[in-house]
Amino acid sequence: MDCDTCANYSYDEEYEEYVCDVNMDEDDFMRLLAHQRESCPYYQNADEYLVVRKQM
Repeated sequence: MDCDTCANYSYDEEYEEYVCDVNMDEDDFMRLLAHQRESCPYYQNADEYLVVRKQM
């Protein structure tokens, strides 16, 4: 997974590192850890021009 291009990947000044900023509860987090996935179900492309390029 390439977290660098995810819209949910943001810098946390308290931890002084990048974190995945997705609002999920403990059950969602445990399900995410329990399943081996090739891609993150919470991934959102941070490229705001992606839609415009698809229209061309």
